[in-house]
Amino acid sequence: MKDKFIDIQSIGDVHRFYNCGKPKHPLISIIDLTETKPDRPKEEVFYRTGFYNIMCKRFDGAMKYGRAYYDFEEGSLMFTAPNQVISSSPDLQVSEGWGLFFHPDLLNRTDLGRKIHDYTFFNYNANEALHISEDEKAILLDILNKIKKEYEQNMDQHTQSLIIDNLQLLLNYCNRFYDRQFMTRVKVNNDIVQKFEHILYNYFSKDSLIDCGIPDVKYFASTLNLSPNYLSDLLSKFTGKTAQEHIYLQLISKAKEMLWGTNKSISEIAYDLGFEHPSHFTKLFKNKARVSPTEFRNLN
Repeated sequence: MKDKFIDIQSIGDVHRFYNCGKPKHPLISIIDLTETKPDRPKEEVFYRTGFYNIMCKRFDGAMKYGRAYYDFEEGSLMFTAPNQVISSSPDLQVSEGWGLFFHPDLLNRTDLGRKIHDYTFFNYNANEALHISEDEKAILLDILNKIKKEYEQNMDQHTQSLIIDNLQLLLNYCNRFYDRQFMTRVKVNNDIVQKFEHILYNYFSKDSLIDCGIPDVKYFASTLNLSPNYLSDLLSKFTGKTAQEHIYLQLISKAKEMLWGTNKSISEIAYDLGFEHPSHFTKLFKNKARVSPTEFRNLN
């Protein structure tokens, strides 16, 4: 049967879906999810949203992010960005939780709008949710109450900036809490780092990459059942380098080995490494090694 999609593109659409009256602000809203009665179809559907969404929930039922089911724990936060797809079972009941919804237009011509993509957790998978303590939850609720108070009272020249400032403060706290989560799961994360390094080494141990090409971050993330952003952020915290930097380091290491260990031409080496154009290999090598492939070979 063909999948059914429902578009929820505006804050007004959110309020209509949850049957909670008209929004107080056209571009941002905070909803107590325990006091809503959403219009969920009886069959499973997928929802496409046009806004940023932060949800703190405890469910009786199952929820899907994309195609994967996920059971939320108490105090789990899920983040979604515009145009992502989520789904939930028809019998889903929220026993505790809130939702913060804000439209990209809210961020127009603001510093937060220029930085929003730095908050990479908006593109994490649902199984990479942020699990917060009661103290951390209280911090976020305090900020949410300040945002809500601003958009519910009579607006003045300070309303917009105070909403944005508090929203950015909330996102910065989420960054801090994710850093804490990365560091408190040292063994699990170290295992992921070791698995990544093993997969990376094995990939580049092949004699030629002509057929399979140069791997991207998505390849390793998929192999490890992680999102690309989560993998890169995890590696940054534990190794100081992103996933892409690790790929380039291994690629350059392989290139150096071939430059010194074979008599193949620069073009042949480039093709063996999976480059379609030797000039792209030369440019990347010089950028990372500070010398051209020919200059490096002549150093021997």
